Amino acid sequence: MPASPPSAFVHWFRAAAPYIHAFRGKTFVIAFGGEVLSDGQFTRLAHDLNLLNSLGVRLVLVHGVRPQVEEHLTQRNAVIRYADGLRVTDDAALACVKEAVGEVRVEIEALLSMGLPNSPMANADIRVASGNFVTARPLGVRGGVDLLHTGEVRKINAAAIRQRLEDNDIVLLSPLGYSPTGEIFNLSLEDVATNAALALGADKLIFLMETEGVQNARGGLLRVLTVPEAEKIAAGKRPLPEDVGFYLPCAITASKHGVSRVHLISRHVDGALLSELFTHAGIGTMLTPARLETLRPAGIDDVGGILQLIRPLEEDGMLVRRSRERLEMEIERFIVLEHDGILIGCAALYPFADERAGELACLAVHVDYRGNARGDALLEAAEKKARALKLKRLFVLTTRTAHWFIERGFKEANVTELPTRKQALYNYQRRSKVFVKPI
Repeated sequence: MPASPPSAFVHWFRAAAPYIHAFRGKTFVIAFGGEVLSDGQFTRLAHDLNLLNSLGVRLVLVHGVRPQVEEHLTQRNAVIRYADGLRVTDDAALACVKEAVGEVRVEIEALLSMGLPNSPMANADIRVASGNFVTARPLGVRGGVDLLHTGEVRKINAAAIRQRLEDNDIVLLSPLGYSPTGEIFNLSLEDVATNAALALGADKLIFLMETEGVQNARGGLLRVLTVPEAEKIAAGKRPLPEDVGFYLPCAITASKHGVSRVHLISRHVDGALLSELFTHAGIGTMLTPARLETLRPAGIDDVGGILQLIRPLEEDGMLVRRSRERLEMEIERFIVLEHDGILIGCAALYPFADERAGELACLAVHVDYRGNARGDALLEAAEKKARALKLKRLFVLTTRTAHWFIERGFKEANVTELPTRKQALYNYQRRSKVFVKPI
């Protein structure tokens, strides 16, 4: 298989750089079932966790043990009982849970400690901290069934966890909780993960699951969901895959109470965690409290992002080159389109109030985000701003994109139809075409 060209790597690395910068010092809670261990997938996941840790991400891992517990119960010929998706944890089941948690925890710690030469874990110096960070209480009787030693999270010792994270440890939480009187309760990993994310004010909560994410009725992956959209799916009549039924309500709860990003991604895809976190499109479903994309007036802090957007178009001759100094002086003329904290589009409006006209300039959308009417959104915002200034027409000078503007109601015009001041500045060497639209 031929190697990827260096330009592809450079493009990817530049695209990932904003995320690398943004994630440093942030807290991620990552939850995964015991299947990741039983299927032998954790070694690959450990490499990716090591990378995140080396980039300064604070990691809290929450593991499950369901397949390991099932195996122990089967070996003992014990009865396996569930009620509404929750294990009925009798004394025999609790003993199996404790054994399984011990085994899985030791295996995870061992795999995170590997320092294999010529691997992503080479020279890794990862410390794993675990302990009695979770206080629990019994679930009691639900639907007429006594769940016995099955419990729910009562409190997360966030201060103790933060101290370990500040020491650059990875914190490992198991699905066990303890009461103040010394009782032990079997917990669900999604309950532990959700409460840990909320208590820590985590920046991300990530569930690794059997399916690729949340799908629509036609089986297509829903890459981004707002809380209202997710609530509608969760409350709908359409049957959901079992793991989506478990994780989606928890994702909604976390998102509604302060976790800004919750991700549901497949555990079966090698590198899924990195693909979700460091690419624009991601690989699973991301839940957010509100829409990711916002249109807003530009500020002085946006100058660098605008320069990155327009520089390729300037180099290609599509836009007239603007210096940083000029952009700083004219920043109030700009509107920007922001996606999850990253500038992906911009446009500028230069008013000629005496002649009730405005120039639309620097309309640009990042190459990875073109489509989905983002250019139209910027044009509409510029038109709205022009109307607020009581302008009557909008004009644009372009060398390459005439048809795009014609399709949106612009008509070709003569240079003499430009405002007088703009005519004096017209560059006859570029021979830009003039298009005008009444507004």
